[in-house]
Amino acid sequence: MKNIFTIRCLHKQLILAGMFSFSILAMADEVVETNIIAAPVVVTGTRVEQNSFDLPMSIDATDAEQIQEGQLKVNLSESSSRVPGVVVNNRNNPAQDLAIQIRGFGARSAFGVRGVRLYADGIPMTMPDGQGQTGTFNLDTASRVEYLRGPFSALYGNSSGGVVQIFTQDGPKDPTLSGGITFGSYNTRRESLSFGDSGENFDYIVNANTYRSDGYRDFSKTRRDTLHGKINFKLNDDTKLTIVATALDQPDNQDPQGLTAAEYKANRTQASPAAIQFNTRVSKSHEQMGATLEHNFTSDDTARIMAYYGQRDNEQYLSTSIAAQTTVLNFAKNGGGVSVIDRSFGGVDARWAHKGDLAGKPFNFTLGLNYDLMRDKRTGYENFIGTTLGIQGKLRRDESNDATSFDQYAQASLDILPSWSISGGVRHSRVSFDTKDNYIVGLNKDDSGSVAFSETTPVFGTIFKLTDTINLFANAGESFETPTFVEMGYNPDTSKSGLNLDLKPAKSRQYEVGAKAFVGNSTLVNLALFKIDTDNEIVVASSQNGRTTYRNVPTSERKGLELSLDSQLPQDFRVYLAYTLLDAKFTDPFSTCKTVLGGTGTCTFGVLSNFETIASGSKIPGTYRYNLYGEVSWKYEPAGFTTALEMRKSSDTNVSFNAADGKADAYTVYNWRGGFKQALNNWNFSEFVRVENIFNKEYVGSVRVADSQQKFYEAAPTRNWLFGLNAAYKF
Repeated sequence: MKNIFTIRCLHKQLILAGMFSFSILAMADEVVETNIIAAPVVVTGTRVEQNSFDLPMSIDATDAEQIQEGQLKVNLSESSSRVPGVVVNNRNNPAQDLAIQIRGFGARSAFGVRGVRLYADGIPMTMPDGQGQTGTFNLDTASRVEYLRGPFSALYGNSSGGVVQIFTQDGPKDPTLSGGITFGSYNTRRESLSFGDSGENFDYIVNANTYRSDGYRDFSKTRRDTLHGKINFKLNDDTKLTIVATALDQPDNQDPQGLTAAEYKANRTQASPAAIQFNTRVSKSHEQMGATLEHNFTSDDTARIMAYYGQRDNEQYLSTSIAAQTTVLNFAKNGGGVSVIDRSFGGVDARWAHKGDLAGKPFNFTLGLNYDLMRDKRTGYENFIGTTLGIQGKLRRDESNDATSFDQYAQASLDILPSWSISGGVRHSRVSFDTKDNYIVGLNKDDSGSVAFSETTPVFGTIFKLTDTINLFANAGESFETPTFVEMGYNPDTSKSGLNLDLKPAKSRQYEVGAKAFVGNSTLVNLALFKIDTDNEIVVASSQNGRTTYRNVPTSERKGLELSLDSQLPQDFRVYLAYTLLDAKFTDPFSTCKTVLGGTGTCTFGVLSNFETIASGSKIPGTYRYNLYGEVSWKYEPAGFTTALEMRKSSDTNVSFNAADGKADAYTVYNWRGGFKQALNNWNFSEFVRVENIFNKEYVGSVRVADSQQKFYEAAPTRNWLFGLNAAYKF
């Protein structure tokens, strides 16, 4: 009976949330007519603008106010807690990107984003092989960020356990110059400058910002400079051209690495001793440009073509020991302690959308295809010269990695009755990998190889309008996730060379039911229950001598509940609640390499004593049983004053496949923000103060899943503050 969706019991946090919700609904009856809650208009779910309330899927958006007001505007994690089913952990490690999970997908990632698709203004920020980064997301100019969960995310192809998409606002009607400066704990400072304008047939906005911080932990100094711009051209009444460009410069960001349980307990702010010894750090640069052309052939037919191109460079200094790089057994198999990637990427997406009637019923569909390419030149070097550590030494790896994806997709919806609509779609994807090894020296064998994966992923959903204010929906579909180049790069069987061709894509079957309801005109409630069955889940197999290998495990299961409530109360109070309950586990036993405290996680293929068996029912590490976010805010318009109290509560989480390896404890933190706004002639001013972790809670903000040396823990900051000043002038 394991395929029947069951949740044995509701956690006490959900019971409290339900009691809290009912009290809010009772108060909401007193709200005056002017206080109206509206569901957001979104694009990601159907590729055309629609009200999220009328869609048979779970999709939410954070708007500009939630992203920007009273925030540092550096990371998605600042506002993503408002979205149920989504966990965006700030590693507080400037050398690593955010850790993003959607319904448990993406939890395994040691760096960057896996299992979740990322987009910026329709341009993929996830590469064809499934790896992605959020560092180029510009929050100063964001109009909204959309979070799509569930089966319909499969219509975006590889690694679509969920979809996160950021949208840049259009240029303002009047020429406007705006800027701001923010100061904070740990010598944090951020400066931003924007300018936008509109003309008869165009509008544009451009932003430059710089961010500096010494970080909460030792050896975590960062610098990040970004430039972002968007321009819209109205070529004629039926044609629009949009150009978006982004640049990032992030040099020598220090990497404090993770801590063991003993190190964390002794001094949670310290860096790993190996990080200091080898001066571990990362330098990144990124430039890209994309253009989208839309043309309305008729009022019912629209064609859209998008093309983009970019370059990304990454240089990382690791703490791989000299012994791991130089012993006879390892010399031919180790890529060194300095990793350098020079990447070029690009692609094109073309689609046609039609709306009309089918048998007298409202009907619309979208047909499209896209092609994406990633080309990496990857080199590796020793991280020492003689006895000097942390510098680039001899060449140890030289290869080119090409990944391409060619997809075709179709999506449609039909209103069968005024109260009943059906939607569906299908996507066919072919993802190809090719590696050319240019470093064949002595015992180092030729690691060249290629492989391709093809998959067709269908999805179907329906929504029923029970009343004008209550919609019920259900959907089901399939999704898949290929291994990335990093995960295919090394073979766990040391007797084999080349790509790990035994590694297969993970394939999932997703099911979801839910309800969306307006209570009066002041409260919006969303509820969803989901179940996901996955075959060939990708997990770490072993980590030794600077090489991490991956393998598939037979089956896993994710099931849970998501609840959100947004209510406008009398006297300009507003309450928001987001709750997620998730049961993520492996449903078949499997073997994996033992983690070794202070060691290298050494495993020899075929030697069973080096491995341990993980039992069926074990939790997927890095996933959280529950997450709860609550916010009470208040505005006093006569004084331009706003304030809010926030609460985040998370369960504990296992740090490795074996629960005995440890866990990051549950935690609850409270944050407060407050600010003022003033208008004077053509000027607008604002100031804010933000206090994070008011009660000085010590907790783990992120875990490094299945780290071979048991350096699982990345500490979150204790009490800290931000103070910001902003000004804007309309010419």
